Amino acid sequence: MKRAQSAFRCADAARKRADPLAGSAPPTRRWLLLEHPGPWRIEAIAGAGIDPDVLSTLTRRAGSDTRILLVRRPGRIDRQAPRQWILAGLDAATVTGPWRQDRDLLVAADVLRGSAANASQREQPMILVCTHGVHDVCCALRGRPVAAALASRWPNLVWECSHIGGDRFAPNVVVLPDGFYYGNLDPEDAVSTVEAHFDGAVLPDRLRGMTRFLPPVQAAAIAAYQQYGPLRPLDVTVRGTKHIGPHHGHGSETFVELVIEPLQQMVRVHVLSVRRPDAQLTCRAMHETPATEYRVIDFTPA
Repeated sequence: MKRAQSAFRCADAARKRADPLAGSAPPTRRWLLLEHPGPWRIEAIAGAGIDPDVLSTLTRRAGSDTRILLVRRPGRIDRQAPRQWILAGLDAATVTGPWRQDRDLLVAADVLRGSAANASQREQPMILVCTHGVHDVCCALRGRPVAAALASRWPNLVWECSHIGGDRFAPNVVVLPDGFYYGNLDPEDAVSTVEAHFDGAVLPDRLRGMTRFLPPVQAAAIAAYQQYGPLRPLDVTVRGTKHIGPHHGHGSETFVELVIEPLQQMVRVHVLSVRRPDAQLTCRAMHETPATEYRVIDFTPA
């Protein structure tokens, strides 16, 4: 009798390959979070049942600098509970409002355009954990235990969320509004990593990147956290960048000038974008494709 072949899991494969995390956070400036109990389809937003005209307005106002996600609280879901929307952004106040009918989301669209009328501000940070299992099973298998562990520590801050990118690094955790992506966590590591982040000490070993920067700049900044840490989330700033070659693609070079603010130390970092061997990067992928590694070639204090 033949032994059943175990199912492919992209996160297991990525760990075996030692895929580097640095530079893998998708750049964005804002997140519009729509509370939705599920089930979530593969294309979560398009399949959420939102009135097409309302969804079209939201998508248009979101533009290229706002990521729209579905969110829900970990654990047992009360499908009759009131829902809300939340808009979190880098260097901006987080605002929220109720979602009883789809047209309520037009208030969120107004906030995206710059009007904060009929919206409330909130001060607390948020922790997103991707658990979008229909999109990639690794996100559910690895993400839900991490969401539960984080929720036991911070019950009012944690949300499960739909696809945020980098399935092979599951479980993926995003801390808002700072826009820091962490990956390859387990429940214990997740709690200690987020706790350190909140305490002002970024742990770079599981850090995928910061969404305020482009991928090669993320890799340069992570190198600075490794060299000079512990540092707070905003202690590494970018003074300048120079890019040579294809737009952040294989074979391009990026030269980054960083400032380590507490030390008033400038650092020059040379990052090379390297094409990695073809691999199956998600559980659902039909073909092998290459990922990009952002390799720090030189790190020189100025």
